[in-house]
Amino acid sequence: MTKGKINISEAELEVMKVIWSKNKPVTSLDIIEAFEYKGWKKTTIGTFLTRLVEKGALSAEKQGKLYYYTPLISQKEYRKFQTKNLILSLYNGSVKDFAVALFKEQKLSEDDIKELKAIFEDKEV
Repeated sequence: MTKGKINISEAELEVMKVIWSKNKPVTSLDIIEAFEYKGWKKTTIGTFLTRLVEKGALSAEKQGKLYYYTPLISQKEYRKFQTKNLILSLYNGSVKDFAVALFKEQKLSEDDIKELKAIFEDKEV
């Protein structure tokens, strides 16, 4: 699977968001702590981390008794892939139809339009 083209479940995405927000390698203990409010078991989080490593979204490096997880895909790369995938699957690849649907829901600002253009032109915003 190429970088960015990784399919992540909703729960795995929650884990990735925690890891992306830290901007440094994160231990499973850090992630378990971040999800205490959900009541997820350690084994559940461990399964998510294992899957994310297998999918190529994370690297895992053992230091002592702990594994440190580092993202191999940025949040920006993942969003870009998912946006393109959404347009392909729901709008038959038509950016225009996608933009029309967005516009009908709420008015797009100039910044929104600029950001959308950048996504499809592979440019930085």
